[in-house]
Amino acid sequence: MRISNTRIRIGAASALAAVLVAGPAVTATAAPAVPLDEFHTAPADIADLRPGAVVATQQLNLPAYPGADVWQISYRTADERDRPEMTVTTLLVPDSPWTGPGARPVVSLEQAEDSSGAQCAPSVATATGNDFLSHRFVQHVLDRNWAVAMPDFEGPRSLFMVGAQSAHAVLDGIRAVRNAGIDDIGADNPWALEGYSGGAGAAGWAAQAQPGYAPDITFAGVAVGGMPADPQATAEYLDGGPFAGLVFAALSGVSDEYPEAGIPELLNAQGTADLENSRNRCARDLIAQFAFRSVKRDAAAGDPLTAPDVAAVLAQSTMGATAPAAPVYDYHAIPDEVVPVGQDDTLTRNWCAAGGTVLIDRDPEAEHVSESMLRETEALDYLADRFAGIPAPSSC
Repeated sequence: MRISNTRIRIGAASALAAVLVAGPAVTATAAPAVPLDEFHTAPADIADLRPGAVVATQQLNLPAYPGADVWQISYRTADERDRPEMTVTTLLVPDSPWTGPGARPVVSLEQAEDSSGAQCAPSVATATGNDFLSHRFVQHVLDRNWAVAMPDFEGPRSLFMVGAQSAHAVLDGIRAVRNAGIDDIGADNPWALEGYSGGAGAAGWAAQAQPGYAPDITFAGVAVGGMPADPQATAEYLDGGPFAGLVFAALSGVSDEYPEAGIPELLNAQGTADLENSRNRCARDLIAQFAFRSVKRDAAAGDPLTAPDVAAVLAQSTMGATAPAAPVYDYHAIPDEVVPVGQDDTLTRNWCAAGGTVLIDRDPEAEHVSESMLRETEALDYLADRFAGIPAPSSC
């Protein structure tokens, strides 16, 4: 592991809160679900299609990306219980011809959606020009003349922090891009995974699940930062703090998908209202609405996060049981105020013990937002070296 001596402090907690909370005023009642348009609506025969099969495509004209062709592809995937469903990926391909060796590289970039509403999905945010949090990361990939694919990895029911759901959506999204054959992106293009914070969770799960779920896909490399590998440990860390809304969003999805966890029965009247009010919200709304709220204070008794049935469900979305086949760059700020570094350290130890190739960077003087900016170039350089066939360094 490399401990880097950085001196970047930008008041990340305040900066993140200001960025996420900026925007329309929030309400104290549950936000209404946003109706999905026809493109985001699955056909009746979705179960008859193979994972990664293309349902439809549409081209977008986005002034925010003047040097790229932008397409959206709807495709068949499967949720965490392998039930068929449809989601969407957004593909951006630079207009400039690829002049490097081989085919143009493609990065599956997992956005930190961190939300409980379909209106917050990357495909919707990109199409409506509300992708201000991810735009710079997308543009920096495009600046290397690589293509970018951004799947709606939370799926049509906006399941936040459900590991297998996100893995399937990411991997099937890559299959869909290859099957669509848009702008010469096909079977020969090399792929990599990248994600930060909530996006790192999806990228990590996809990397770990790839050998079993999608052996037809290979990754040159994986770059992840601020990794929430353990949802229970992360939720305990966030509960009662400025980003507590992310806990409520995760629990609302878990409650819907795993009724056997009995989450509503663990809550008092205020907790029941808070759980309902956390639905159909984007990250900045969640953070503004639920800052400094506590699931523990909303409990009828005890700690809902450690109740046996809840803990068992959260354990299913905890990474580390197997190692990715692809080499990984994992970076994290030691004093990260949003995602605790300790649970990421556990993940990298487990991946190393399982035979993985993991380069680990830990920064003692960065924070959650500053770390994403500090290591962005290094993350892309790491992927460039893997695309070039340079052997991956390892901290294991």
